[in-house]
Amino acid sequence: MTRFAYLGPQGTFAEAALRTLPEAATAELLPQPSVVAAVEAVRGGTADAAVVPFENSVEGSVPTTLDELAYGRPLVVIKEIVLPVNFSFVARTNMALDEIKTVAAHPHTEAQCRGWIRANVPDAAVSLVASNATAAVVVAEGAYDAAVTSPIAAKHYRLTELATDVADTATALTRFVLVAPPDRLPDRTGNDKTSVVAFIRDNHTGALLEVLSEFAARGVNLTRIESRPTKDLLGKYCFFFDCEGHIADARVGDALAALHRICADVRFLGSYARVEGEPRSLPPGRSDADFAESAEWLARHRAGQLP
Repeated sequence: MTRFAYLGPQGTFAEAALRTLPEAATAELLPQPSVVAAVEAVRGGTADAAVVPFENSVEGSVPTTLDELAYGRPLVVIKEIVLPVNFSFVARTNMALDEIKTVAAHPHTEAQCRGWIRANVPDAAVSLVASNATAAVVVAEGAYDAAVTSPIAAKHYRLTELATDVADTATALTRFVLVAPPDRLPDRTGNDKTSVVAFIRDNHTGALLEVLSEFAARGVNLTRIESRPTKDLLGKYCFFFDCEGHIADARVGDALAALHRICADVRFLGSYARVEGEPRSLPPGRSDADFAESAEWLARHRAGQLP
């Protein structure tokens, strides 16, 4: 039986994302107390894969997930899941909003609902907790008056919804990733995404431009770029890239090989089916056939076999 770890406890959006996968219906689901614990469950062999949050359309990336993928024993993303998120304001029993003195919320949730909280419970003290489900748990246990949490957590922990759809942005989406050991690379589908993290060799004028040029020269479109500190020195960063295409595509593989040549290190984070967006038409000279023909042309000339 397949074992899936996920950011728990039960009732998180990560669990909801995991349950969208058909294979989850017959798998063992293992809630974990943190992103780190979920990832380490895969590294330690107690889980076959893990679902963790990667980024949110309002608050951006989840730093802990980025750091876990960039460092430690390598894992790869084998699937992405994009989930609409909405939030409920809950308590143990029905009570007036002006009675609420303490509120629990996950940091990303608090940021997405900050305006609503300020407008409706302005005097309440907000405490940040590890997950949306944890927020529901501490309210159910009586440690806080109320929580901003997911509807699934409110239902699971039998809490009363004092308000629904409390997010400041109604169209928020969260992207989750399914990570696994690197021996499980998915086949290319024709509409794929590849993720890598590049460590610049040294800080000099145009260093990032050199990296970006390797993608541009091969017609590889970037869908996301983000910097994170390397934790070595102040002002020293690594760069996370998502690009269209699969490492098995000639243009993508060639770009990653070029990055490997010019960077201090490049960590491949996976190639997997892309959830959003349609395949783009490639610029002239960037198809696999074009790369193969040019390699044959070069080989003929190196062998002295001129036309």
